[in-house]
Amino acid sequence: FFRSNQLPSIFGLLLTVGVLLILVYTQGMKVEIPIVSTKYRGFAATYPIKLMYVSNIPVILASALTANAVFMGQMLWSQVNPRNASPFFNILAQFDPTSPSTPIGGIIYYMTPPRGLDLLALDPMRGVLYVLFMIGIVVVFGKLWVELGGLSSKKAAQNLLDADVVIPGFRRSNKPVEMLLNKYIPSVTILGSVILGLIAGVSDILGVFGSGIGILLTVDILINYYNQLVREKVETVMPRLGAWLGR
Repeated sequence: FFRSNQLPSIFGLLLTVGVLLILVYTQGMKVEIPIVSTKYRGFAATYPIKLMYVSNIPVILASALTANAVFMGQMLWSQVNPRNASPFFNILAQFDPTSPSTPIGGIIYYMTPPRGLDLLALDPMRGVLYVLFMIGIVVVFGKLWVELGGLSSKKAAQNLLDADVVIPGFRRSNKPVEMLLNKYIPSVTILGSVILGLIAGVSDILGVFGSGIGILLTVDILINYYNQLVREKVETVMPRLGAWLGR
């Protein structure tokens, strides 16, 4: 049931299935705002704001940042502190001289997961700090992605108006629509980022097949294929709105 040395196990398989189910469930959680077309009379739909509004981009960026930090730490360590004799550099990173790719101390050590229950049992604090690090960095990247990726409340409101749709009960103006969207988008940005960081961190530690980022990408790709089918159906009626309803 359990296997050491990071080998596949029944526990890992069950955990992978569990994470898949959790991700599929959370991907379906959303707030639906009713919208009507000003161009096509009688057409009504909903604008979904998903719990996972930020998608997986923040997790990918966090993973890239961690990988680059470890790589740079290895390079500096090999040149400056190959015997772990420098107290100052040891704060940043320590690596095993017999296995230079394995961190054994310093900040870099806590930026990498203890993969497997056996390593987690040896240093539980490392696992806790790694998960907290992943949550924190994913939240930061999530907020940046929403602002820079054109997903903010202001941009979303403008896109809805450009698609010739309005929200019943609201004037056809940017400000009222932006205020409504602002009730949801900042909250789901932070909450969704926390959930993604937690899932990615815990999955890396407990040995989910394909790693945390791998399982997140798998579900995201499958969901995107489904959304593409929805988008193609909507685009036959309202081409400019199709891309937004499929988000």
